[in-house]
Amino acid sequence: MTSGARLLVLSELFLPTKGGTAVWAAEVYRRLGGKGIHIVTARVPEDATVDAGSPNTVHRLDLKRTPWLRPESLGMYARFFFKSLALALTHRFSAIHAFRALPEGLVAWLVARLTFRPVVIYAHGEELTTWGKGGKYKAMRLALRHADTVIANSDFTRRELLAMGVRRENIILISPGVDVERYRPGLPCEDLRLSVGMRPEQRLILSVGRLSRRKGFDMVIRSMPELARRGIDARYVLVGIGEDREYLEVLARELGVENRVHLIGHAAPEDLPRWYNACDVFAMPNREINGDTEGFGMVFIEAAACGKAVISGQAGGTGDAVLDGVTGLRVNGADPAAVADALSSLLLDGEILASMGQRGFQRAMQEFAWDKVADKTRNNVMQGR
Repeated sequence: MTSGARLLVLSELFLPTKGGTAVWAAEVYRRLGGKGIHIVTARVPEDATVDAGSPNTVHRLDLKRTPWLRPESLGMYARFFFKSLALALTHRFSAIHAFRALPEGLVAWLVARLTFRPVVIYAHGEELTTWGKGGKYKAMRLALRHADTVIANSDFTRRELLAMGVRRENIILISPGVDVERYRPGLPCEDLRLSVGMRPEQRLILSVGRLSRRKGFDMVIRSMPELARRGIDARYVLVGIGEDREYLEVLARELGVENRVHLIGHAAPEDLPRWYNACDVFAMPNREINGDTEGFGMVFIEAAACGKAVISGQAGGTGDAVLDGVTGLRVNGADPAAVADALSSLLLDGEILASMGQRGFQRAMQEFAWDKVADKTRNNVMQGR
């Protein structure tokens, strides 16, 4: 691909929708080409502003599920398919890219075969392990096994793809990246620390993510009493929304740490990089629950880009985002004692905390800046091979 690449890209999730997939799709394809890249995505509130500033051509569809249809997604698949087929028949695309196996990948594979173009499908990890072995899983496997190229976001995801029967030679490992101009060290953040009542000598632990059990935020809360017993005066700020909010609030009260745990919900876009700067250490000790796991963990790279050491769980694909003992620590996220030990070891040793943060920052700049990710995509995904 060159700067003039002509691609059809299917991504149900796209800015201004929040989340790593939406950001990844927008950041990479804006660097790979201009209006010759056509992106088919969902219609969402405030999308007109985003589309007006996009260098690509964006097509918005109503991709909501229809409750009275069986399956409910049938109408969405039909709209995705007919719009994509019409574009493929009227444009000289070199390849068709799908940002997930379902729904995008299945549609992309069918359109690609009807129009004799190669197809590239992204795999993110968690979808490979959470959909059981029923019809949805079989449809996903069909799309992935017949794609010309599959982009895996981590070595964990690559192993899962191989176990599904995807050919090794068809898999390329490309991890997502980070906006190193937005996420960077040195941003003013003292006002954020004051907003949660922090004193200068206190340490701040930060987590960012959906309030889901597998993220391990409950284990950070469970570690707070032990940190206090070890003489560590710390507060915990959790940025995010989700189904576990009440559970986490109740847990903090039961443990008597509710005054040191702050669930602040959404952070304003301009404040999120400042929260990373405000913390002493970033923690998301993820674990696997009923097959649901972390495919990579973009938040670890965001924290690293701000010069912070990180703590992750050992489950899923976090080993590609966190180099254990180098840019942070990977621990058993199902063991609160292991989480407490990791937090203690970093918060009590400023030299290790700083050196891990610096190595994480260097790695983020060298490997995960969006320009680097786009270059890797350009160099390794040539017309779906």
